[in-house]
Amino acid sequence: MASPKLFTPLTLGELELPNRIVISPMCQYSADTHGNMTSWHTIHLGNLALSGAGLLIIEASAVAPEGRITPGDVGLYSDDNEQAMARMLESVRAHSPMPIGIQLGHAGRKASCQAPWEGGAQLGLDEGGWETVAPSAVPYSEGQRPPQAMSLDDIERLKADFVAAARRAGRLGFELIELHAAHGYLLHEFLSPISNQRDDEYGGSLENRMRLILEIFDAVREVFPSEKPVGIRISGSDWVEGGWDLEQSVALARALDARGCSFIDCSGGGLDPRQALDVGPNYQVPFARRMKQEVAMPVIAVGLITEPEQAEGIVFSGEADAVALARGILFDPRWPWHAAARLGASVHAPKQYLRSQPHTLKNLFDA
Repeated sequence: MASPKLFTPLTLGELELPNRIVISPMCQYSADTHGNMTSWHTIHLGNLALSGAGLLIIEASAVAPEGRITPGDVGLYSDDNEQAMARMLESVRAHSPMPIGIQLGHAGRKASCQAPWEGGAQLGLDEGGWETVAPSAVPYSEGQRPPQAMSLDDIERLKADFVAAARRAGRLGFELIELHAAHGYLLHEFLSPISNQRDDEYGGSLENRMRLILEIFDAVREVFPSEKPVGIRISGSDWVEGGWDLEQSVALARALDARGCSFIDCSGGGLDPRQALDVGPNYQVPFARRMKQEVAMPVIAVGLITEPEQAEGIVFSGEADAVALARGILFDPRWPWHAAARLGASVHAPKQYLRSQPHTLKNLFDA
């Protein structure tokens, strides 16, 4: 019997994944105050790296200190950040063959906030917060401290920060980089006319609003090893009238495809608290479905994908090339094992866990 499509290999650039289950970047807000990973990250990522998924992308890592969402965000802007990340990777790679990528980003006007379990509010300057930056001096929500509008020199520094972080990612041996241009963070802020009210070459027309992302993609692609993929996560729509939408997303995807982008990961929203959306199973999959019609690069779908048959249907039907799981795999860190068991496939497991294979299942584990 043919293997379920979900458990067939997928190639991103020159990187071959053993299956089409991707573990999304998920912020843990558990770094030290200098952006260094802690023992929590070793435990958390080590657990996920034993899950049998095809790819693990670690959480959004800020390219500059002011680009952190919270004081507990991971960074990749200093030697100490790099060394802490190297220690985590050494431990995880010693016990898992899973490819590991990193998401690079900058929180923009959504930086300087409390951790979600503390309420998530913007931190005052007397509470350990800092001044935020954005394309324009437009706050995320009413009553917040406005961000500082970035000058052209600030934009040049931002590009240099992404390049420096990409060089560090290369030295650390990450197999993949995903640029974070979704969920209302800085690169997304440049895309949306709601948050970008500039009147220079980085604002106004769609071409101008896309300029920064394309420049950063080109710069990162130039310094990251050529055989390793560089892709992007976008929000397909702001779900706010007059904001970023699917047709503009298609234009961006085509421009990135022409530049050799390795994949596009299609999420949505996060830019404006007025967003109006209906959350339900597969609610963001239509973004991926449209991208599959428009670009040659592989497309990853997200959006309350929780059931194995649901994930198999998405990739089997050609709506996307892979699915990315986030909260669902935190809830069930062996989701790929259980999916393989339900769909009649095999999945990698560490030798220490081989005896856990149920007696009713044969050849579930590929040691």
